[in-house]
Amino acid sequence: MYDFDRVTDRRNTHSLKWDVGENELPMWVADMDFETAPEISAAIRARAAHGIYGYTVVPEEWQDAYISWWQRRHGYAMEKDWLIFCTGVVPAISSIVRKITTPAEKVLIQTPVYNIFFNSILNNGRQVLESPLRYENGAYRMDFDDLESKLADPQTALMILCNPHNPVGKIWDRETLVRVGELCQKHHVTVLSDEIHCDLTDPGRDYVPFASVSPACRDNSVTCIAPTKTFNLAGMQTAAVSVPNPVLRHRVWRGLNTDEVAEPNAFAVDAAIAAFTKGEDWLNELRAYILENKRTVADFLNRMLPEIHLIPSEATYLLWLDCAALPGNTDEITAFIRKETGLYLSAGAQFGGNGEKFIRMNIACPRSVLRDGLNRFLEGVQAWKTSGK
Repeated sequence: MYDFDRVTDRRNTHSLKWDVGENELPMWVADMDFETAPEISAAIRARAAHGIYGYTVVPEEWQDAYISWWQRRHGYAMEKDWLIFCTGVVPAISSIVRKITTPAEKVLIQTPVYNIFFNSILNNGRQVLESPLRYENGAYRMDFDDLESKLADPQTALMILCNPHNPVGKIWDRETLVRVGELCQKHHVTVLSDEIHCDLTDPGRDYVPFASVSPACRDNSVTCIAPTKTFNLAGMQTAAVSVPNPVLRHRVWRGLNTDEVAEPNAFAVDAAIAAFTKGEDWLNELRAYILENKRTVADFLNRMLPEIHLIPSEATYLLWLDCAALPGNTDEITAFIRKETGLYLSAGAQFGGNGEKFIRMNIACPRSVLRDGLNRFLEGVQAWKTSGK
């Protein structure tokens, strides 16, 4: 029903992703090259047709859309009072870091992880505390011994959980999340769960909302959610923060309003409502398309570059490639590949942990574009191996 093979030219549209050289192919930032669901575009056009774009309030329909979606898609019942509008997940994270912690306190993250977490912590005068994920037999898991030792530090005030995890594509299971909740409650550490990728799971797979797994997790957490990654709406600046605990919710609400990131633009509400009430069929087809893209990459690497290990991915459209068998680090490798072939990928060091030997690849694009990227990747890696660098 929906044409994900269609290539839409994004050059000269002030696109962060596509502000690159004429012959370059960007497969880096988490931004899809698919047009959003036509039902969402129709809602945006209808709002634009009104012609007046003044101050906008958040109606009950916005809360209803979130609540219905999470109940239907994820079996999790939220309440209207829990939800606070925010202009984005990153603004929310930065605001919550400022409100829940004090300068020089520590914020724990599990690396390798979304690189902007570092910015939200360091730019606000807090300390990054890394609890690296354990990497064994080509897969990642939490290191609970290390996690507890760092949560026990009296200076650790907040843990940012990435659920599902970017960049390793991991869906954390219920047992793992329960354990995280127990440890954070024991050591008086608040959990901030970034769940922006939650709807981008493989067909037949679902994520587990952190706040759903136990009373401890519910009452000691703040969850950031949005339609933006799922429906390619990042430029709409529309997100939500869900906080079941009323005392914690008041603090978060005060922080978001103090930082002036709790008011929608003229399109943010209508876009979100349309996404969660009319975007389901589009999303189901998108997830199937992305899964086939993952299989295309896996087959290509197995045949053409078997020395590169693809980390099994259960969620997101971001693939994490283990390039430890290649000489050098991936900062050097990605820069070389971009110069030689025009393919723009994300070097892994920026994600912390053991990322210096990894590359992140965004595969949310039409399959013809993906094949172009894979051929450029092959060309670049082969040239790197013979370059003597």
